[in-house]
Amino acid sequence: MVVSVKNDTRLTGSQSFLCSGFAGFFSKTVTSPLEVVKIKSQVGTFHCKGGFLQTFIVIYQNEGLRGFWKGNMASCLRLFPYTAVHLTTYKKIVHLHMDEWGSISQGRAILAGGLAGVAAALLTYPLEVAETRLIIQNCRQPSYIGVAHTLSKVYRNEGLSALYRGFSLTVLGAVPFSLGCYAVYMNVDKLWPEPSFRFTPLQNFINGCLAAGVAQTLSYPFETVKRKMQAQSPRLPHFGGVDVHFTGMMDCFMQVVRSKGVLSLWNGLTANTIKIVPYFGLLFTCCEMCKQVCLYRNGYIVSPLSYEPTPGVDQSLGPSELEEVKRYLKNRNFGSGESSFGNRW
Repeated sequence: MVVSVKNDTRLTGSQSFLCSGFAGFFSKTVTSPLEVVKIKSQVGTFHCKGGFLQTFIVIYQNEGLRGFWKGNMASCLRLFPYTAVHLTTYKKIVHLHMDEWGSISQGRAILAGGLAGVAAALLTYPLEVAETRLIIQNCRQPSYIGVAHTLSKVYRNEGLSALYRGFSLTVLGAVPFSLGCYAVYMNVDKLWPEPSFRFTPLQNFINGCLAAGVAQTLSYPFETVKRKMQAQSPRLPHFGGVDVHFTGMMDCFMQVVRSKGVLSLWNGLTANTIKIVPYFGLLFTCCEMCKQVCLYRNGYIVSPLSYEPTPGVDQSLGPSELEEVKRYLKNRNFGSGESSFGNRW
């Protein structure tokens, strides 16, 4: 199986970046309560002792509604540099493995995505640490105030290594994550009677959710231990609220399994699984809406509410090329009041 790696050339690079960034910002903000519940369950704070639904109640009782959006700013700030590095690295790796027809095998594409994800995580990891620290604290008795204060205080009190504590688990977790994606994509086509090139947006969305669900479940234990390592600190009340005390990565795995059982490595999986559909649904919908606005602004479609192409516009032209054609036609017909592009211009 092969996939073509092609971008919509009708958008500029900055437009593509802003569309994906804004869509990520919006979807993360809407699903933040589920992310808060997931991370608290992974760390093992007192909020999650009564199960999934009870965690929501305990958080609301102790911290109010704002407790469900703690750390969201750090998560959103992380999106833009993460997206930029991920896309740039992914494109460079993919181009190295493309054949002469501009295609790449599904396995190599997923491996490229995994490597790009690790590179992006390396740059933005301190923001992930800040997100975890902000989420686990009680916002009515905070140890940290804002993203910048969290980063500076962790660095000042615990050193640079604390801002990268648990990063190796990101690398290790990328292996089962990529394998999970590959396994799903190699078999998901069998769910549908049509060939993959005829899939509707809904079918692609379902495939993406299935791949994300399987991949995240396989890599989840690595993320659980990573969150515990990010949270634990002798300088925080109750050592950061972590349910086990440990000296390193392997010790954390052993302590969790010994005291809480193997299945506790998947604590918070319910919230994470429920989050997949609304997160990717909002991400896809918001990104498509932003894309339509940009295509309308660039002159390719007649309305930002549909994909109906503008009559007379060559959809294969890039934005700068289309702009040159528009200027040429305007200059040529100057004074006549006519243009082959219609009266819009």
